[in-house]
Amino acid sequence: MPSLTVTPWAPLRRVLTVAAVAALLFTTALADVAAAHGSSIAPPSRNYGCYERWASDFQNPRMATEDPMCWQAWQADSTAMWNWNSLYIDGVNGQHQAHIPDGQLCSAGNTGGVRYAALDQPGNWRAANVGTNFTLTYHDQALHGADYHLVYVTRQGFNPLTQRLRWSDLELVWTTDGADPGEGTRTSNPNLNGVSVDIPVSAPGRTGRHIVYLIWKASHADQTYYFCSDVNFGGTPAPTTAPPTTPAPGGCTATFSIVATWQGGFQAEVRVTAGGTPISRWTLNWTNPTGQQVTQAWNATVSSNGSAVTATNVSYNGSIGSGASTSFGLLGSATGTPVAPTLTCTPN
Repeated sequence: MPSLTVTPWAPLRRVLTVAAVAALLFTTALADVAAAHGSSIAPPSRNYGCYERWASDFQNPRMATEDPMCWQAWQADSTAMWNWNSLYIDGVNGQHQAHIPDGQLCSAGNTGGVRYAALDQPGNWRAANVGTNFTLTYHDQALHGADYHLVYVTRQGFNPLTQRLRWSDLELVWTTDGADPGEGTRTSNPNLNGVSVDIPVSAPGRTGRHIVYLIWKASHADQTYYFCSDVNFGGTPAPTTAPPTTPAPGGCTATFSIVATWQGGFQAEVRVTAGGTPISRWTLNWTNPTGQQVTQAWNATVSSNGSAVTATNVSYNGSIGSGASTSFGLLGSATGTPVAPTLTCTPN
């Protein structure tokens, strides 16, 4: 790990940010929100992102297919999302590696017991598309200020889809000195109710999926905050969708949408829709274009034989009501621009 010597920094730009929120349902969450600390909000930390997207609808089973890593985190301990602003450790004295073991960086060494443990799980966390020069925004909800910030980015070759984060996976790319309490841009949003601060970050040489790791030492006490934010370097929205097949009566349709691309790879969402009558199981078939293949999938069982691909439902998303839909996701590799194939959907 690089030296923790803090270097001077250019003046931080301030931003206003707004996050969606619902009424908090747990007494412990209410207590912690009253204390109010902060988090990375753009790109969002794992638990803040889950809170922002689902707090107003956190019991919706759609989360299991649309945002599976958030689903497992909400199921493991919902207070980790309600307390998105309390992921910190007291008394670290700058000895970050001594207090946080490898594999537990995103939960700050399982701070608060196992409350935040689900944040360490590798998988397809929702990732923000960024360039190699981007802006990290954190929100100081309690106006603590900062003694310093350390911004790390994972080294090229690290795979957050399958690997837990270790200190050796990180490269220190930016440091700043202190920020005065209350320094930043005020927001009128009562659910944030603090100041937002921008940190410019440069991470050359990165492509594809990575983790940005922010260490924020608050100035009011020896209290240090740790946040994992998932990003996709070089990814751009690519709403390429193959036309759905026309179902027979009582059949099903399926669409293949490429939602993000990067050099040599892509992410896609596949949506399955029942026809005029409910179905209990489904099977999809398609042919991959030359140079394109599926490398990983979630919420479906996917197998390949050469360019031929078959996907079948898993136990919890086979039954689809009339006109209703379910979805699954996949990652793929491509030698050129990825292409959305045409799918054949067969109900069982």
